Amino acid sequence: MTVPTDSGVRTRTGLALVVIMIGVLMVAVDTTIVVLALPVIQKSLHVALSAVIWVIIGYLLTITLVSAQVGRLGDMFGRVKMYEAGFLIFIVGSALCALANNEATIIGFRIVQGLGGSLVMANSGAVIADTFPPNRLGRAYGFNSVGYTVGAILGILLGGVIVTYLSWRWIFWVNVPLGIVAYLLALRVLHDSGKREKQRLDLAGMVFLGLGLFGVLWGITKLSTDPFSAEILTYLVGGLLVLVVFVVVERHRVAPMVNLAIFKIPTMTPTLTAAFLQGLANYAVLFLVIMYLQGVRQYSPLGASMLLVPGYVIGSFIGPWSGKLSDRFGAVIPATLGLAIQVIALIVYAQMGTGTAMWLVVAASVINGIGASAFFPANNSAVMKAAPREMFGIASGMLRTFSNVGMVFSFAVAILVAARSIPRNLAFAIFVGTTQLTSKLAAVFTSGLHSAFYASVIIMAFAALLSATRVLRRGSSRTAAKN
Repeated sequence: MTVPTDSGVRTRTGLALVVIMIGVLMVAVDTTIVVLALPVIQKSLHVALSAVIWVIIGYLLTITLVSAQVGRLGDMFGRVKMYEAGFLIFIVGSALCALANNEATIIGFRIVQGLGGSLVMANSGAVIADTFPPNRLGRAYGFNSVGYTVGAILGILLGGVIVTYLSWRWIFWVNVPLGIVAYLLALRVLHDSGKREKQRLDLAGMVFLGLGLFGVLWGITKLSTDPFSAEILTYLVGGLLVLVVFVVVERHRVAPMVNLAIFKIPTMTPTLTAAFLQGLANYAVLFLVIMYLQGVRQYSPLGASMLLVPGYVIGSFIGPWSGKLSDRFGAVIPATLGLAIQVIALIVYAQMGTGTAMWLVVAASVINGIGASAFFPANNSAVMKAAPREMFGIASGMLRTFSNVGMVFSFAVAILVAARSIPRNLAFAIFVGTTQLTSKLAAVFTSGLHSAFYASVIIMAFAALLSATRVLRRGSSRTAAKN
């Protein structure tokens, strides 16, 4: 019998991490690449201005709703199997998006793509936790965050180039060959090692959460383009009531979608809540800055995107370092420091005016990239180290759910806040990149953006304080002491 050498084990785990990074990269590409293509998609497919935003929200909402469930499927049938299935669905969804011919098909096929993305994202954290020992987990998540960051960079660069020189359909076609290569590599390199646990799916919980979030999001997006009305009020109130029903139902489910038992684990509540608040405060920043660059400063989509690349590039070097720190000293310091750095970035963004030097925008992007790259690996590592092995899939899925709920609402709230300072339809058109502002309206609109950034400052500061409270819980158990 041949005993595997330490170098051989490290080579296999290194290859496994590369495959996981490719999957995360693919999903990340599609969170940014579509932003720059929205104006072209809207014109090409004759999509209503108020509906085109759902090309992004539909994708994110799908990932939000099914992340916890597909994480549970990973615990039941094998995390690697579900991860590989995500590749196939994502490839099919991408090809269908490239073939879409109207409003309904592009939004519907983005939902299919989101389903594949959720299988990849929700199970990637669990596969890493299965593959790496606890003392190397933070560093592994650090390198995995590089995959997400590189994907975001590629999304911005490819989006700008494709929209400028090729058909928008190529933003989806590029996923097909990359996905096939990644799938074949995953079949060869990844192997299930975690113990399979019998689980139940919570379809009722998923339906109630989906209807509730959809009602609130639909109301908010309608409010950003139309005056307040009884219809909008009905969507908002109805959505909130359904969310209340969701919470009540979950408390009485045998296997709830939001597993409340996981919150009994020390440090889990502040860690998941910090992920939610970080997504709520920070995800809108990309869109607010693009609105500023395209609407106020009249940059082209490619020109605007190029100014944001340095932040992603520099941030990609921080992820492994942050993960290594969390392995050595615990997750609290790098995660909290990352959130505090993002607070500084948001304050810098809030200083932008109609004549601001572009170096300030680039500096804010770099600071924000450093903060985000310090936060994610440490916070992800904290969740997976605290969770029992048999709950890796559930924990990974819930982390994705909490983060994505924050991201989805961040996106919707950004539109709403921006629409307070200038006519709603004009703000929405700027948001999707179909128009620019006159100099008079630009000053008013910039003032409105300041309000949005300062609101994000408050949310992010609260997330940092919440993250810091984990120091008080470190003595609760041996596991918590490492987080």
